[in-house]
Amino acid sequence: MALTGSCLCGNITYSLDDAPKITGVCHCKNCQRQAGSAFSTLAAVPVSGFHITKGEPKLYADGDTRSGNTVSRYFCGDCGSPIYSALPDQPDSIYLKTGTMDDTTAFAPMFHVWCETKQNWVELEEGVPQMQQQT
Repeated sequence: MALTGSCLCGNITYSLDDAPKITGVCHCKNCQRQAGSAFSTLAAVPVSGFHITKGEPKLYADGDTRSGNTVSRYFCGDCGSPIYSALPDQPDSIYLKTGTMDDTTAFAPMFHVWCETKQNWVELEEGVPQMQQQT
């Protein structure tokens, strides 16, 4: 069964062939700004298993990053919902913004990254790996 999701206004919809195998939380300042929140929840998904079924996301090439990588950030041009990000050194994967999934009940972070810039009021669960920066 395919998993599905959409932006806030529904103009962009997508499906996944399989459930994400890797999930995490990014606390970098750029993800905070993009999400308008304290962090961004992510799921690594193979490009081959991700299908836009309606609409076309807009692209923002985010080159002002601490890692030095240009992050391709795809979002809905109508409602502004972030849909996914892509990294140049990982061409076979995308990082889906899990808040856009229709069913988020299975989400559990397997890691936290860029913890050095996390909001000071955010408490991280013990036992989940925490990286101060990107590895």
